[in-house]
Amino acid sequence: MSTTVTEKPIEPEAGSRRGLLHGLPWLVVRQHRTALVCVLGLTLLCALWIVYERHELIQLLDARGWPEKDAGQPLENHRGYEYITSILGGLPLILAVFIGAPLIAGDQENGTAQLVTTQSVTRRQWLIAKLALAYTLALVSGLVLSALFTWWWKPYRSVFLSEWIDGVIFDNTGPVLPAFLLFLTAAGVTIGVLVRRVLPAMVVTFLFTAITTMFVWDEVRVRLGSTQMFTYPLDGELPDRFAESYEVDRWVGSADGTLYGWGTCAEATEKAQDACIREHGIVNSVIEYLDYSQMAAMQWTAAGLLLAGTALLTAITLWRVSRRPL
Repeated sequence: MSTTVTEKPIEPEAGSRRGLLHGLPWLVVRQHRTALVCVLGLTLLCALWIVYERHELIQLLDARGWPEKDAGQPLENHRGYEYITSILGGLPLILAVFIGAPLIAGDQENGTAQLVTTQSVTRRQWLIAKLALAYTLALVSGLVLSALFTWWWKPYRSVFLSEWIDGVIFDNTGPVLPAFLLFLTAAGVTIGVLVRRVLPAMVVTFLFTAITTMFVWDEVRVRLGSTQMFTYPLDGELPDRFAESYEVDRWVGSADGTLYGWGTCAEATEKAQDACIREHGIVNSVIEYLDYSQMAAMQWTAAGLLLAGTALLTAITLWRVSRRPL
């Protein structure tokens, strides 16, 4: 009598199991591994640099007896601070031009998009995997650097060179930096999809990012909050509680509330100036300002606008890729 021995199926070893990334996500990461490593390396370098500079600032302030004594501006002519803020200011441009613009345009130009989508992968799956990589990279870099820069700036903001409303502070702290990185990365992707060529897409993205960050956003930023008015005697001093307020505009005013431009009587001689003040009945100085307490609300408003823009650009990209030939 013979028996048939049935071999037990060999179970796969633990080392041969699939890792965290496999299939299409693994392919996308491998395709963009150089850019991925460069951006993550820059993020790590900047993060470590911020930690070091914060430690150096604390040591310097302790040596000067701060906060009991006035420490002045210890960051004046401090190259480390200048370099870090330059990197943070340039990071949106780097992600938009070198990650966003070639992300889809490179595959369209080289024919990789057609090759991938003729396999077992749908066009939408391919696009979602590409966008997930770019957006995750922008979000991780933005969250890490924003958290560390806020940790450095907020407790010692009185000794920093810039006001809280300045782009170097406002755009690099809180939720604004990650939202800004997402928006400009999405803008680069959308421009790449529309242009379909890598080099022209990078050039257009560079111009769009430069105009947005240097001109448009500066005008938007100061309009994110509601300005307030404060009136005080003409020859009086502005109270200390306005030390962290951002002055939007300034006037002089009469007792009945009529406002005149700050230079209405300022350019005249002293005698003529006194006559001008009496003629107009000017008795008060008036400032229009944004208070530091409004910063958090303004930043979340900015982040909301940028995220809405990101969603809109992503929708345009999805529509364009799904409806037009690759």
